[in-house]
Amino acid sequence: MTYTVRTKQLTRAYNGKEVVSNVNMNIRQGEIYGLLGPNGAGKTTVMKMLTNLVKPTAGEIEIFGEKLTPNSYRLLGRMGTIIENPIFYEKLTARENLDLHCEYMGYHNKQSIAEALELVNLKGIEGKSVKDFSLGMKQRLSIARAILTKPELLILDEPINGLDPVGIKEFRDLFKMLGRQYGITILISSHILAEIELIADTIAVMNEGKLLQEVSMDHIAQQTAEYIEVTTRSTHKAAYVLENHLNLTNIRITGDHELRIYDCPIPQSELMKALVLHEVEIEAVHRKKGSLEDYFLSILNGGGVVA
Repeated sequence: MTYTVRTKQLTRAYNGKEVVSNVNMNIRQGEIYGLLGPNGAGKTTVMKMLTNLVKPTAGEIEIFGEKLTPNSYRLLGRMGTIIENPIFYEKLTARENLDLHCEYMGYHNKQSIAEALELVNLKGIEGKSVKDFSLGMKQRLSIARAILTKPELLILDEPINGLDPVGIKEFRDLFKMLGRQYGITILISSHILAEIELIADTIAVMNEGKLLQEVSMDHIAQQTAEYIEVTTRSTHKAAYVLENHLNLTNIRITGDHELRIYDCPIPQSELMKALVLHEVEIEAVHRKKGSLEDYFLSILNGGGVVA
């Protein structure tokens, strides 16, 4: 198996406090790897270390099979990145900004500028200065710059911030196309877990600087349990009826108006009949399957697979 990125005991400390601690990542060539975690988990610091913006306190980074060093300029030239807030020359146009990027990257195929702008759907903006761009347009331009030089590895820190739902879908399709058709390896972080669930091959969960789990989405799909969700304003009464009249034991109240029934051997119609007969007002009943969000929260809360 070929890996594009591997880290071994990667650690970064500031003033004696570790913000990234002994992280071992294994990103396979051509996959989309979702890096998840709450604010302050260490995701951006890991990405900065992978791009030589921050030096590790300890540990090693291997990219394209070579150890990353302060002088790994050739390796860095094979990457495209968005780290934190993208910076542009505000008085220049999008095309002029991308032209400068080609110059300092030593990339001479200027036709790529038009291709990148088309891929991110920035059309009709040739004479417009970047200072007049909306947040969403700047985010599109940052993605265009990241993919401009046909990189083998994309490192994208919250790349869909500022985009509307249409833009989010466009970039979901773009990232999947770059991975599937061009074999580009993508490391992406996002707070929108539903989007990561739709595109990632592998996810890693970080919290408080530690990598808690690295797992394939196929494995999560196999492990996350199916359940029946009942929406009612009488969750505790509903739970009592289900436990004492139907002998169901795997019940979890998940909100003020929701409860879940796992491993249910009884038809959904029988559940509803029992609840109605005992005067539990039902607003909705749905059969669902555990999501990446469920899995993510279970890992952060110290549990295992949602079941």
